[in-house]
Amino acid sequence: MNFLSHAIPYLDDPMVAVCTGVPDFLSVIDRKIRARERMATAALESDDIVLRQVATGIINHIRDDRWFHGTAAFVESNLQLAVGLRELLPDDRGFRPMFVGHIVIEILLDSFWIRDYPEIAKTYYQLVDDVSPELVQRCVNHITGRPTDQLAGAIRRYAKARFLYDYLDHKQLLMRLNQVMRRVGLAELPDSVLPWLQEASELVEFRRVRFLTPPDGPNLFPPIP
Repeated sequence: MNFLSHAIPYLDDPMVAVCTGVPDFLSVIDRKIRARERMATAALESDDIVLRQVATGIINHIRDDRWFHGTAAFVESNLQLAVGLRELLPDDRGFRPMFVGHIVIEILLDSFWIRDYPEIAKTYYQLVDDVSPELVQRCVNHITGRPTDQLAGAIRRYAKARFLYDYLDHKQLLMRLNQVMRRVGLAELPDSVLPWLQEASELVEFRRVRFLTPPDGPNLFPPIP
């Protein structure tokens, strides 16, 4: 899942909702810092209510990713998209097609929420604006045991950029994908992948319910139009 999809089930608890994004924030600022489930679970015993909320957000992210990435819809679609991208870019036989297929599924799911429920995206970003980045950073430093002074700034930049809205336009989406490619040291994607993005969008929308249905437990997402 991506930022918005992770947060949606928890929007009634602002700090928890925002902190579902902590593992992804950390992957941007320092991939060596990991917010692990075991460490976050230990923090649930704290007397500090904010620390417990931050830990809960992290745990929800990890557990939701676990079932989401294990669904047949995700596994099948990731492979299908990777094969399609390799056919489009025949010289690309490395890791990139599978990696791009993975993140495109997650990004497109966020784009559909923004398209269908713009008020949800507005609510989510308001929560991000309202939480204290320094407070989140303090709690995350406690949980990970590897202090960083970069997290608060990353959250502020994320709130200001509002880049989730770019996912609604495939040209803007491609630009954002290439930012990720540069960050992880992979070659940028050419404009020729734009038709593939349209095909990916149609595939992900067709399987949207399957992507977002946990194998056990309740479905906490809004109805899909």
